[in-house]
Amino acid sequence: MMNKRISLMAAAAMCAASLLAGSAIKAPAFLKPGDKIAIITPASAIDTAQVDTGYNVLKRWGFNPVKGKYALERLSTGFAGTIEQRKADLLWALRDPSVKAILCSRGGYGSVHLLCEIPLEEFAKHPKWIIGYSDITALHSAQVRAGNMSIHANMAGPLGYGGGNDTTCRALHNLLLGKMPSYRIPAHKYNHAGTARGILVGGNMSVYGGLAESDYDFLTRDFLKSHDVVLFIEDVGERYDSVDRMLHLLKIRGVLSRIKGLIVGKFTEYNAVKGYDDMYDMIHRYIADLDIPVCYDFPAGHIGHQNFPMIEGCPVTLNVAADGVTLNFDINGKQK
Repeated sequence: MMNKRISLMAAAAMCAASLLAGSAIKAPAFLKPGDKIAIITPASAIDTAQVDTGYNVLKRWGFNPVKGKYALERLSTGFAGTIEQRKADLLWALRDPSVKAILCSRGGYGSVHLLCEIPLEEFAKHPKWIIGYSDITALHSAQVRAGNMSIHANMAGPLGYGGGNDTTCRALHNLLLGKMPSYRIPAHKYNHAGTARGILVGGNMSVYGGLAESDYDFLTRDFLKSHDVVLFIEDVGERYDSVDRMLHLLKIRGVLSRIKGLIVGKFTEYNAVKGYDDMYDMIHRYIADLDIPVCYDFPAGHIGHQNFPMIEGCPVTLNVAADGVTLNFDINGKQK
């Protein structure tokens, strides 16, 4: 019995290793009008009104939204149901062939609980677009490691900004239908000029930092050896010393020395610290010696109307020039 158990564990490890190899990261199928989108709450609980907001926007877009069985659960601990309930909703959304995409209602904290319960093979067997940001960065990281692209974008509540018709929402709607985004933003005084090509990964720093060197981490040494990476970072409510600590973690792990480009998104809800103009000033000083293209104040993060969709795992070209920044996605592009 013991030998059989060991052999099964070894087989599982080999399967995981094959998923983590440097194979191409594929785009799940795009949607068409009438397709079903599951709304689940994999982390913190959410108000019914916000879920309804997202539901109604998806409906207006012509999709068929369906709420997970436990999407509106609320525990006294603040989680959207037990781990088993949240896991059940995610597995339902992944495994049900009639579900074509998954919208996470909100982040908060708790997605990592599900990663402890669901192996990468489950994500690999059921490639679907997972949409969300903040704590949902954990699921994006798992998706990329399983070989699937994923969408860092607004969730249920923020979809209601502008009635689901502002520029960020339109970009997400178009992306779900297969129309690739292309962004141009103004120059920033801290930008470092240059052109970088690679696959885009990133999101909430504190979330993917917590996955460091696990099977679900898209910034492991092996992954960075197998892929050219353009990294994007953002966070909310973190102090200067916390962001400094996270930058040190990226540096000591060898991440900063391997990435081909860096996109600094929105950093919000932090207190000022004497000696720095703002968080961008601190980050700029920290990475001043990096000889790669860097752009600042990119519209991705915890500001709904400035949280444009970013395709995790997708080949991109980042061009940082004196007159502005462009970020182009090429879903069929060559990956390394």
